[in-house]
Amino acid sequence: MLRKIIHIDQEKCNGCGLCANACHEGAIAMVGGKATLLRDDYCDGLGDCLPACAAGAITFVEREAAPYNEAAVPGNPHAPRPAHHASPAAAGEAGAETPPLPCGCPGSQARRLNPPAPQGAPCPGTPPGLTNLPQDTAPGYAPVPSQLGQWPVQIKLVPTSAAYFAGANLLVAADCAAYAYGDFHRRFIRGKVTLIGCPKLDGVDYTQKLTEILANNEIKSLTVVRMEVPCCGGLEHAAVTALKNSGKFIPWQVVTLTTDGNILE
Repeated sequence: MLRKIIHIDQEKCNGCGLCANACHEGAIAMVGGKATLLRDDYCDGLGDCLPACAAGAITFVEREAAPYNEAAVPGNPHAPRPAHHASPAAAGEAGAETPPLPCGCPGSQARRLNPPAPQGAPCPGTPPGLTNLPQDTAPGYAPVPSQLGQWPVQIKLVPTSAAYFAGANLLVAADCAAYAYGDFHRRFIRGKVTLIGCPKLDGVDYTQKLTEILANNEIKSLTVVRMEVPCCGGLEHAAVTALKNSGKFIPWQVVTLTTDGNILE
């Protein structure tokens, strides 16, 4: 029959697995690191998976497909258990393949976070004279909320296209920076999409990936936060070169932090 059904663009799929988690019918699974429609008759055509896909890899198409079969879907308790949901023991007894994982690497699943709105000045910390008490039991202590607005944050893991990039103020930071600068969340992360990396430890040139992010998304501004150590120059160079290569003209700045937690003027 001719009906509306999802289509997954394998080129755009970043393997985050969020669509597989969002599909209540079990129509989508991760195969070879990519989201795959297992069977047409599992897909009800309602599109719960669409808003979960930050990469824009899922669309609706109208084509010849088997009708939706509610009785057959894995989520139905009365449905026959399909091979890809069989237990490892049963699969071994039947000589079947090991079932694929239901999702990709949890650490690379792209998603938007919801940091709380800032409430006045940051917490001043533990009162003087009480520094030997555990921080969360000291009188007057209040936790400082995270300002992180998306996940993942590692440059190597982040997709080059995601919904949270639209109109974003982009922060590219050395991964040591948040440890060196105590007010990093309020001063730098708040209101930005945050990407972190270390060119020395990662051993890669971030220029190409940052160029794609800047070129393919409506980025409003770019802030680079690096440490004063020489190896951090690779991060600054990659970000500034990416901005030039993208052909975009957006406000940008580089902030350098000292190892003792100050901003280098």
